[in-house]
Amino acid sequence: MDIKRINTIRELKEAGYQPKSIKEEVRRNLIKKLQRKEETFSGIIGYEDTVIPDVERALLSKHNILFLGLRGQAKTRMARQMTELLDEYIPVIAGSEINDDPISPISRFAKELIFEKGDDTPIEWIHRSQRYGEKLATPDVSVADLIGDVDPIKAANLRLSFADERVIHYGIIPKSNRSIFVISELPALQARIQVALFNILEEGDVQIRGFKLRLPLDILFVFTANPEDYTNRGSIVTPLKDRIESQILTHYPKSLEHALAITEQEAGVEEEQKQKVSISDLVKRLIEQVAFEARASEFVDKKSGVSARLTISAFENAVSAAERRSIISNEKQTQVWISDLIGIIPSITGKIELVYEGEQEGPFQVAMNLLDKSIRSQFIQYFPNPDSLKKRAARKGESPQAVDNPYRSIINWFDKGNNINLFFASNDREKINLLYKIDGLHPLVKKHFSHANEKETALLMEFILHGLASYSLISKKILETSVEFKDLMGSMLNIQSSGAYDDLDEEDFS
Repeated sequence: MDIKRINTIRELKEAGYQPKSIKEEVRRNLIKKLQRKEETFSGIIGYEDTVIPDVERALLSKHNILFLGLRGQAKTRMARQMTELLDEYIPVIAGSEINDDPISPISRFAKELIFEKGDDTPIEWIHRSQRYGEKLATPDVSVADLIGDVDPIKAANLRLSFADERVIHYGIIPKSNRSIFVISELPALQARIQVALFNILEEGDVQIRGFKLRLPLDILFVFTANPEDYTNRGSIVTPLKDRIESQILTHYPKSLEHALAITEQEAGVEEEQKQKVSISDLVKRLIEQVAFEARASEFVDKKSGVSARLTISAFENAVSAAERRSIISNEKQTQVWISDLIGIIPSITGKIELVYEGEQEGPFQVAMNLLDKSIRSQFIQYFPNPDSLKKRAARKGESPQAVDNPYRSIINWFDKGNNINLFFASNDREKINLLYKIDGLHPLVKKHFSHANEKETALLMEFILHGLASYSLISKKILETSVEFKDLMGSMLNIQSSGAYDDLDEEDFS
């Protein structure tokens, strides 16, 4: 059908146009995509075997949908992508406020126009991108906003009484007729506003003031809700929830690989930064692990959730921290070091909600603990587990240094009173030179990663220091301008003599 040549109802009928509901339209287009093995929702990673099949089943059943999940789980994004399942163009009565179908009009305006002009009634075509409405539910949303109300200005301009149907100003829902309409954070709507949606969902009609009005609206509704809202900010009234046919549970990435792919896809790193700053797979995994640690932390409110936006902004901040350092030190190229991850702390503190114990600990300290736990969790994926060495030594009644310990030379170097300060503003060469001073560090990396180049080797050397500190084999202290590594026992004695214990965890004294 060449829509450019169809401008009236007559031409539309001659072309064989048959009206269909939006849910039938979505169903047919979804079936075509499934038959062709095409991707139905692009860029939605980790939902291939869980959420997406549920959504496809709901759309095939011609259901309205409620996405239920914590923040940052791509609920609204999936709803917005549903427009790709609409026909590219549909015809509407020219000038209609509510996208009247030329063959099945519902508004008084469209019916009167057709009565006057018959098959010569002009039509226009709207693209699927225009067939999407969205409203963020807030407590101040009114029935007038969603459904409509009497417009006194329109009544005055048209010289009509308030009893005339033509004085009605339609809300966003009627204007979304033949479209997808999304209400985000549904529980935030006041109960009386939710009640106003009953008839629209069940019978498809609206009620405005005292008018005897029936508009059989044709809308695919998608709602989103956060489980936290059910207890803290309101609830979905039971009869409304009963009218939403499919409730689909969303979730956070279940694997680190999915989380890595999401961050890689969403992070807004400038091309200039990509050319100047390299970021290793190790550092990427450390950043992602922070979110996994946060979701399991006793300091973080699990009902609030930890959005994927945490790792996206942390990734961006890590790259920017390395870029800033390279600019200051006049380096043309650099990499993200472990010490650069101090720059992701603002991304963590701004993205987590703390329980009472977390508030007592403080946002900064919680964020530092999460980063340290991330290092601890990932360390054993690259190097031998220090805990297993401790357990083996305990079984033999020996010290960890006495058993076959791959970290013995490194720990002994610090035990001799040596220490290093890795300054945040140091250039790559200065960092590398410092790291090579530590006995046993370079041979250990080469033993496990023989093909690593110089910078990769140096990064792994730094990683070992942070890992050993996280397992309480050496001491790590974060200062304003650097991170200091030294022997554990000496640090403990110094802290005991000064009475300052703030920089060590409980396990440092075990």
